[in-house]
Amino acid sequence: MLDFNKKYQSNEEHTYRFRVFQRNLKTISDLNGRTTSAKFGVTKFADLTTEEFKNTYLSKTPMRKDPSWPVAPLYSQQQIEALPTAFDWRQKGAVTDVKNQGACGSCWAFSAVGNLEGQWFLAGHPLTGLSEQNLVDCDHECMMYENEQTCDAGCDGGLMPNAFKYVMDNSGIDTESGYSYVGFDQTCAYSPASKGATIKNWTMIASDENQMAAYMVAKGPVSIAVDAELWQFYVGGVFDFPWCGSSLDHGVLIVGYNTTTDLFNQPIDFWYVKNSWGQDWGYNGYIKLEKGTDECGDNLFPCSAIA
Repeated sequence: MLDFNKKYQSNEEHTYRFRVFQRNLKTISDLNGRTTSAKFGVTKFADLTTEEFKNTYLSKTPMRKDPSWPVAPLYSQQQIEALPTAFDWRQKGAVTDVKNQGACGSCWAFSAVGNLEGQWFLAGHPLTGLSEQNLVDCDHECMMYENEQTCDAGCDGGLMPNAFKYVMDNSGIDTESGYSYVGFDQTCAYSPASKGATIKNWTMIASDENQMAAYMVAKGPVSIAVDAELWQFYVGGVFDFPWCGSSLDHGVLIVGYNTTTDLFNQPIDFWYVKNSWGQDWGYNGYIKLEKGTDECGDNLFPCSAIA
C-alpha cells in the first residue's frame, strides 16, 4: 500500500485485497520457480485477481488478423544475417517516454501511437508525442473476419491496423498536448488545428521474428500484440516463461533487441518492448521479452504505419 499509494474505501475492501495479495504471493513464488531468467514480484497489480487485471488493463477486443491485409515484402537471408547483434531505437531518438494507459483497455492505442511517433520521426520530423485519447474517442474502425465484425472500442480494446486506417481516413492524428489523455471514453474532440502527424499507408509484417527484426531495424519501432496475462507480476529479467500463451490481448511496441545470459549463464536473446503501464512497472516501463521463441505470441500480429 505504501509502495504504490494504495487506498481502500473500507475495512471490508482492505480485508479482501489483502487476501488477494496473499494468494498472489503464492503465485509469484510459483512463477519464479518455473523460469531461468524472468523475475516476478510484487507490482502495483498485486492486489488484483487475474480476472480483474485482465478486465481492467488488457484488451477485451480479440486481436485477429485479416488474411486480406497487406504484408511487407520479405527480407533476404543475406539481409537478415547482416543485421547488427544489438539495436535500440531509443538511442536514436525515435521513442517517446513510457506512458500510462491507466485503468482503461486502450493498450492498442498506445501501441499504435508509439509506432506512429517513430514513423513520423523517421520521416524527418521532430519527435512528437501523439494522442492516444484521439484514438480512444474517435476511432471506431471495424474489420470483418469469418463473418464476425471487430471494431475499435476505446477502453474496451481495439486493433492497431484499424487505428492506422483511422489516421489515414482522418488525414491525421492530434498531438498529445493538443488532445490530452484522460483514460476513459469521451465524445470525439479531434481538431485539425492540433494535428501532429499523418501517414501514407500501413502494413502487416511477416509472422517471423527474423523478418520482424529486419523490418524494425530498417523501418522503425514495430507494433505487436501479445498474451500479457502473466505480465501482471513481472519485475525484471528476460521474460522466458514457457507457459505464456498466444491469446492476444495486449498491444505493445518493439523498439530494439539485444542478448544477455540466463541463470545458467546461457545466452538468451530478447526484445526491448515498450509497455503502457507507467514507468513504475518492469524496467522503467519496459519488458525484456525472449526473442526467437515466439514468446507470448509476439510474432502473430506485427504491423506498422508508413509515414
